[in-house]
Amino acid sequence: MKNYYSYNINTNCVLIVENDGNIVEIALADKKINGTKKETDIIKKAASQLKEYFAGKRKTFDFPINPQGSEFQKQVWSALQNIPYGELRTYKQIAEEIGNAKAARAVGMANNKNPLPVIVPCHRVIGSNGKLTGYAYGLKMKEYLINIEKNACLL
Repeated sequence: MKNYYSYNINTNCVLIVENDGNIVEIALADKKINGTKKETDIIKKAASQLKEYFAGKRKTFDFPINPQGSEFQKQVWSALQNIPYGELRTYKQIAEEIGNAKAARAVGMANNKNPLPVIVPCHRVIGSNGKLTGYAYGLKMKEYLINIEKNACLL
């Protein structure tokens, strides 16, 4: 059964969706979800850890996730989880990591469909020219997340 609950974390609306004990979606904006509005224990745990992340006090997450997507998308999302906190990679580097050096654009599309932003850190992926490019929640949010990590690394 799909449950969801939304929170206001650092002035950001964060919607967390759980299904069968796994977090399956996080939205950094309010959106309509088919399911039951219910604050389950796993949703509470995810919210608590996200609050710590947004405060610059958490670098990793330890709740169960189960993002839904194609095999290629899952391969990309898995590679994203290997990017260390506070570091950046290019779309080309992720494409090379998954063994398909010419798939940089497809990596970008998989990032765009990432159902678990922050947890699966697609915000850590930039253009080969070093510039911020595309983010489902806008470049301001991408820069905000990168800066949380950059500032926490300075502490």
